[in-house]
Parts: sequence; C-alpha cells; structure tokens
Amino acid sequence: MTGSSQQLTATMPYYTYIITNKRNGTFYAGVTNDLSRRIFEHKEKMVEGFTKKYDLKILVYYEIYDDVRSAIEREKLIKKWRRKIKLEAIERMNPEWKDLYFEL
Repeated sequence: MTGSSQQLTATMPYYTYIITNKRNGTFYAGVTNDLSRRIFEHKEKMVEGFTKKYDLKILVYYEIYDDVRSAIEREKLIKKWRRKIKLEAIERMNPEWKDLYFEL
C-alpha cells in the first residue's frame, strides 16, 4: 500500500446505521464504510438474512465515525439498546421517519 492509500484509509468515514421496514417497525443496526452502497444493497435485497427476510430498507438513523473500531463499538451498543432507546434516537435525528438514503 502506498502512503497516499494509507492516508485515505485512515481518514475514511465509517457509519453506524439503523434501517427499518416502516415507522415503528422492525429494526436492524449495521456498520459500513460506504453508507450509500450498503443501503442500496439492502434496498435491492442483495443482502441475505435478517434484512432481506423482514424487508428492511428504510434508512432512519446514522452516525459517522473516523475510526472503524469506534463505529463497531457503537453498533454493538445500539444492538443492545432497548426498543424505546432506539425509537428515541430515531425521533431525535429523524422525527418524520424520512428515508435518509435520499439525502446522502
């Protein structure tokens, strides 16, 4: 890897996100280094498993991190949150429950 590639990797943003199938629906928390690509994959049902089974494709919440370890730690924490805490976080960031994918 060249020095410039290492610099790009070091400053790459990482995202922790929550997607759902509808307002107050089923939630999935994930982490990625390319939020637009990852949500597109969910929307197109390219991701096997839980998100495809429950048709989770509406981006309702996300956070940005400079460090992948921080993003992964936050994802793990979000997955442990009670439903009420997830709802409150979504309501603070996105009270209209818009699909934030279209604002990226």
